Amino acid sequence: MDIQDIKNRFGIIGNSPLLNRAIDIARQVAPTDMSVLVTGESGSGKEVFSHIIHQMSARKHGAFIAVNCGAIPEGTIDSELFGHEKGSFTGAHEARKGYFEVANGGTIFLDEVAELPVGTQARLLRILESGEYLRVGSSKVQKTDVRIVAATNVDVYDRVKSGKFREDLYYRLNTVPLKIPALNERKEDIYLLFRKFSADFSDKYRSPGIQLEPDAVTTLSNYSWPGNIRQLKNIAEQICVLEKERLVSQTALLNYIPNERVGNLPVAINRENKDEFSERDILYKVLFDMKKDMIELKKLVAEIIRNGGNTSALVDEQTHYVNQLYQDIETPLNHHVETSLTIKSPHPQADVEDVNFTQDVEAEEESLSLIEKESDLIRKALIKHKGKRKFAALELGISERTLYRKIKELNL
Repeated sequence: MDIQDIKNRFGIIGNSPLLNRAIDIARQVAPTDMSVLVTGESGSGKEVFSHIIHQMSARKHGAFIAVNCGAIPEGTIDSELFGHEKGSFTGAHEARKGYFEVANGGTIFLDEVAELPVGTQARLLRILESGEYLRVGSSKVQKTDVRIVAATNVDVYDRVKSGKFREDLYYRLNTVPLKIPALNERKEDIYLLFRKFSADFSDKYRSPGIQLEPDAVTTLSNYSWPGNIRQLKNIAEQICVLEKERLVSQTALLNYIPNERVGNLPVAINRENKDEFSERDILYKVLFDMKKDMIELKKLVAEIIRNGGNTSALVDEQTHYVNQLYQDIETPLNHHVETSLTIKSPHPQADVEDVNFTQDVEAEEESLSLIEKESDLIRKALIKHKGKRKFAALELGISERTLYRKIKELNL
């Protein structure tokens, strides 16, 4: 049977080289018992190729069962595929055969195979390797002779790398890879498919036939068709039912094609990433402002020291706190967001002043007793404000709580 005969038998329309190549592969692999992994976008017609493989094989008189793996809940999929014994779980009032037992001698088509749970993948691998399986709740080994044709619209190898799909099962299923071209890869077939669908729906609804103006044909062929053949069929049905004019213009066609006017525009900026950068900018600004305030505090205390007092210990305590806070926030931000965005500090001389002042204070501290000077400065402040700790703390540039702690530590 040649490619055109296969097209006629299974209702396949199109002359794209990619389509013809896929049909040829299905025709060659059908007489064997090799597992086939059919890949392609959703709506591209993967199930049709599973029928081609089954009907052109020696198993064509056996059962053909199509299973949508993504539509069966994880808790019941083992029972659906492999069967269960009576009482094996709540609600199992009697024993039940699974799909692999029913399809013995035939073909099982596992659609969305990438959605299988990891435990079920291990059971499926055993069937592929030895034809053996266990019913749920049974310890008796069952045997089956089933050919498996699997299909997926995702990149299974990406699932393998992320640990969501077994690598050994991937290679067992992918004995023969069969890629179905997306509709936007076979543009020469789009108008042919539309004419076939519109003619079918015109007969179904007993309405006059639909024709497209030349510019409408161009628009139809250049559209991206993210939903592939399924989407094209739906739009053909809508036009047959809703359109009053039987000769459809480009303007009328655009009413049925979603997002065509924005389909070729540049991709919008990811607002989520934009918000992340804005938040980072705000945090950096807060940090720079805090650092500026700390530098001003250092200058104030330096002035007090030049006038006879020394609060270097207090300054060091506050400086350590702010610098630690700066590192705690800055480090995870730089690790989390990698960007070429440059944020200019509003205080470019801040770090220079900080270093110079710290060096001056450290040079002075070498020849002074910090405890004595600190005690003397606190005592002078208390005397000046007649024992009023609130005003003494303001004078010293520290909180009342810190002043209370220092008074207790220094036994003042």
